[in-house]
Amino acid sequence: MRWIITALIFLFGLFDLFMGLNFLFNPVATAAGFGLAPTGTQGLSSLRADFMSFFGVVALCMMLGAWRRNGDLLLVPAALMGTAVLVRCFSLFVDGSYPGWQVPMLVEVLHVALLVAAWKVLPHHKIEELTS
Repeated sequence: MRWIITALIFLFGLFDLFMGLNFLFNPVATAAGFGLAPTGTQGLSSLRADFMSFFGVVALCMMLGAWRRNGDLLLVPAALMGTAVLVRCFSLFVDGSYPGWQVPMLVEVLHVALLVAAWKVLPHHKIEELTS
């Protein structure tokens, strides 16, 4: 079971890494899929920086956590994805729905569920162990 969860985390991490790289190298087309349209170089810079950092940190922590079998590293992407779900719920309440709103929320909820499950079964490491 632990092997399956570790493999799933790594695959989800690869998905997030490719999402971040898409924003880095092809921000206009990738942003259009998210309902965003950058105006000028400031918009492109924001898309690249913000989305690459979000998806990149999520991917890095997931893949390192899976590779090292370190459940503690999975708390960072779980918190980021969990925050995204909560903010989407807030936006759904305040702004209303849009076509396909369920898909990004489902992806984020799956991330959180997988990461919390993995956090429970993978070992935890003390900070001292990680730095040595």
